[in-house]
Amino acid sequence: MQALKPGSTIGILGAGQLGRMLAAAASQLGFKCRIYSDVHGPASDVAVSTTIGPSEDLDKIARFAEQTDVVTYEFENVPVDAAAAVERVRPVRPGLHALEVAQDRLKEKTFAQSLGIPIARFAAVAGPDDFAAAIAEVGAPAILKTRRLGYDGKGQARIEKAGEIAAAFEAVGRAPATLEALVNFKCEVSVLLVRSLAGETRFYDIPTNHHEGGILRTSTVPSALPPAHAARAREIAGKLADALGYVGVIGVEMFYVGDGPEPLLINEFAPRVHNSGHWTMDACAVGQFENHIRAVAGWPLGATERHSDCRMTNLIGEDVAAWPQLAAEPGACLHLYGKNEARAGRKLGHVNRLSPLGKGR
Repeated sequence: MQALKPGSTIGILGAGQLGRMLAAAASQLGFKCRIYSDVHGPASDVAVSTTIGPSEDLDKIARFAEQTDVVTYEFENVPVDAAAAVERVRPVRPGLHALEVAQDRLKEKTFAQSLGIPIARFAAVAGPDDFAAAIAEVGAPAILKTRRLGYDGKGQARIEKAGEIAAAFEAVGRAPATLEALVNFKCEVSVLLVRSLAGETRFYDIPTNHHEGGILRTSTVPSALPPAHAARAREIAGKLADALGYVGVIGVEMFYVGDGPEPLLINEFAPRVHNSGHWTMDACAVGQFENHIRAVAGWPLGATERHSDCRMTNLIGEDVAAWPQLAAEPGACLHLYGKNEARAGRKLGHVNRLSPLGKGR
């Protein structure tokens, strides 16, 4: 396909902060963005237009797609039927395969396993009849996670011993789930890569991620991964992206367990720009949002090398009240999402604190 010319229109499914930052990046390259969402959100404030409608209205979604040249999405729970309705009119990038796999933890883990990618033990739990077999396969302690819609620690329940699985199943609303072995990891890391229409792949540096209450709090580069283990992390993520025929930025979350036959275990992947890649906006010449737009538009990929060390900190809930101090802080790059209400657990912005290479803070 020919690269989209500046002035072309990119459609975005979803109106959240990721869509906002995608639209802002697209505008820097001369593109216009149109949003489709069930609500007016942060992305709507920086886009040409927002079409408000439910994801079930496939005719409306198709009419929206006709106003675009290519369509992407900002979150992985876009219904596959909705994305398919778009694809009958305009290209969707990343494609439907990535959505189908990422939306279901069991499919995601089975897919990774089929590729020979290292992953913690897991078992499907559809109901009480599966409890015994799942415990026999996975053991305890373990975590029960809903197969769909869990994020930021939601839809999860930890069990310390086999007898607690019934209570955990009630805690996740008796939804179809996966039981996953608890991993004794040194730290959590993520691989951010961008893959072009032609299959060219470029990687960003690997951040170390710190979570609090199931929500990402900080992502820091450089990480402490030894070079050989960082190379293995990139190999795993690249293999996954190739198998999906992926186009755009993907975030692959991993547990770093250290020395041994497999130093890393995949946790999950997100077929979109990723919270742990927000540091790239200020510490790289071309950040993840611009590179995603470049990829879906068929443009050459931008440089992913890091020119600064960086710690990204999410501003969650009332954290955002410190914006005057953050705006005045030397070396701090403040990004606010324009949300109208500060609630506990809600991401309202982030701050990237830069320092010279080799002098991370």
